[in-house]
Amino acid sequence: MAANFWSSTQKLYWQFSKTEIQEMRQQLESDEAAIYQQYPLPDRRLLSIFFNQQLVKLGKRMSVRQQALATAQVYVRRFYIKVDVRDTNPYLILATALYLACKMEESPQYIRVVVSEARNMWPDFIPSDVSKLGECEFILISEMNSQLILHHPYRTLQELQGRLSLSQDDISLAWSIINDHYLTDLPLLVAPHVVAIAAIFLALTLKPNQGSLQGHSSTATTLANVAQARKENLQARVNPGNSSQDRVEHFVKWLAEGEVDIKAVVDSTQELISLYDVWEQYSEKTCKEQISRFVKARGLDK
Repeated sequence: MAANFWSSTQKLYWQFSKTEIQEMRQQLESDEAAIYQQYPLPDRRLLSIFFNQQLVKLGKRMSVRQQALATAQVYVRRFYIKVDVRDTNPYLILATALYLACKMEESPQYIRVVVSEARNMWPDFIPSDVSKLGECEFILISEMNSQLILHHPYRTLQELQGRLSLSQDDISLAWSIINDHYLTDLPLLVAPHVVAIAAIFLALTLKPNQGSLQGHSSTATTLANVAQARKENLQARVNPGNSSQDRVEHFVKWLAEGEVDIKAVVDSTQELISLYDVWEQYSEKTCKEQISRFVKARGLDK
């Protein structure tokens, strides 16, 4: 295992630009143009929400730890930038990713238990033959070039708690935001510490409101002020208008004096805000129906 993110396979082989990811997906669409037209799917972020919710439900049935769930979500995202979802049985991919992630995070589950629980959740899509999951595991490992070790933002969040005088409520909300970032392309775009810092910023300055975070305009403005403060070597000041003002000011001052990529933090916060905006359109029923349609029609459940 790489001692740090910067020398890891995650950094060397699984970090891309937005343009590179877009080109990979466009290539998949070009190769499968007829299938794309025949079997339309919801917005990718809505599909990610569905996949996440299914993984969490399956994980709860087996008492899987959060980090293993996070690793499984990254495996699924990596796999689906190389293979089109319409060429797979997503339910089998989800179960296999979780099985593999549990092994990599040193909390292994018996393959028969995973298959049994997955069949209880998705009886029409998971074959009883455990060898099918074993075959799918080989495919997943192959598509990821056996590069399976991951670094997550949770450690950075814990390390910064004392340094930034974060309350337990701040940590809890930031932790939830980190969980949500796995529903976006951020694990393939930025370093884990950038995600942790963006999550802390959102936790300190924005308030959750029915699955959405409000106060979007202040995010870019505040971070722009941080960048300007860094250039001028001045103390940054913000006025979030809530009881966490002192912690916000301390955080912004720390950010302005550090060497964190502010642009990457801005991009990450905007990506998360975009996710929360589109979340209001999410329909589990629609995702289920459209996935079932192509899986059954193409015989991918056999």
